[in-house]
Amino acid sequence: MKTVIEEFIKKESSAGVILIFVTIFALLLKNTGFSDLYDSFLATPVEVRFGALHIDKPLLLWINDGLMAIFFLLIGLEVKREILEGHLSSFSQIALPGFAAVGGMVVPAAVYLFFVGTDSVGTQGWAIPTATDIAFALGVLSLLGKRVPVSLKIFLMALAIIDDLGAIVIIALFYTAELSTLSIAVAAAAIAVLFIMNRLGVDRKAAYILVGIVLWVSVLKSGVHATLAGVALAFSIPLTQRKVIAGNIKRSMLKSMEHDLHYWVAFFILPLFAFVNAGVDFRTISVDQILTPVPLGIAAGLFIGKQVGVFVFSFIAIKLGLAKLPENSNYMQLYGVSILTGIGFTMSLFVNSLAFPDPTMFMFADKLAILVGSFGAGILGYLILRFTSENKVQH
Repeated sequence: MKTVIEEFIKKESSAGVILIFVTIFALLLKNTGFSDLYDSFLATPVEVRFGALHIDKPLLLWINDGLMAIFFLLIGLEVKREILEGHLSSFSQIALPGFAAVGGMVVPAAVYLFFVGTDSVGTQGWAIPTATDIAFALGVLSLLGKRVPVSLKIFLMALAIIDDLGAIVIIALFYTAELSTLSIAVAAAAIAVLFIMNRLGVDRKAAYILVGIVLWVSVLKSGVHATLAGVALAFSIPLTQRKVIAGNIKRSMLKSMEHDLHYWVAFFILPLFAFVNAGVDFRTISVDQILTPVPLGIAAGLFIGKQVGVFVFSFIAIKLGLAKLPENSNYMQLYGVSILTGIGFTMSLFVNSLAFPDPTMFMFADKLAILVGSFGAGILGYLILRFTSENKVQH
């Protein structure tokens, strides 16, 4: 029977391959005679009205604010499980990916700001190159098969989860609009209800989902980004339940929800998000636009900042005895995986949409920079691992 980690890696790897094809499809549509059809799809109006409550957004924002909240719900569930009983539950387990994740956020941000300087608009995008797309990165690793030890895959997975947790904190602190006091109060009440339900041992998924919907709507209206509602809901879901089923085995609501959501997120939500956000019209981008500070900072942050930050911080932690090199691996393999963390893709596109809400601000050169930096990191990381790893079964 497969472990949770093995199932996770397999799903994320498969999703990464799908993301590649979906991205290519979006680019083909955007750069051919189907461009208007693609844009019309993104602008499709979707309206929900329930009494005085009215939400009217184009399809693009429903995906970015709504479906991505489900993605962050899954991330929250994974983080909670890993902290309580998984690969982030002790210092020895969290040390290496923890130090690596810090380096992988600090250095790319510094590289980006080096290029952008003090420009008040450009500096808003400092967090764009700090995140890792776990599906895409594990998808590249899957192409190497048994050449890469499982320990390195787990390291990459744990690092990316910590990266995502960092992204959640960054979004909460730096990417919020003007706040609505009433909506914040409703959201706070919903969170309080969720955690009271947790403490009382409520074991009905429907109850958490209903309160979660109220939480999402109130957060959406509050000025705080709506995806954070998914994280708050996740942290309230109980890992174990008081209800005992056949065989005296306690069923885990958290693990059940995580399992159910994984397929939807991996094979529907993330591909759909990539499809609507990766469409870059190359015909409108000039070389001069690509060579402006923001696109250069994004590409350099992902391709250079990520690998330097992750590898150097990991190397220092290992040499100081604070962490250990992943089992059956060497420093060149660790460096190869460090390069793969520069695949920001969906997470970078998401943060980019928050930092620069107007997609035409840089004439899509910022999105192109994300694609170039991510694909460059993916190709170089693959080549390094391909030629530094033996083709044999790793344990």
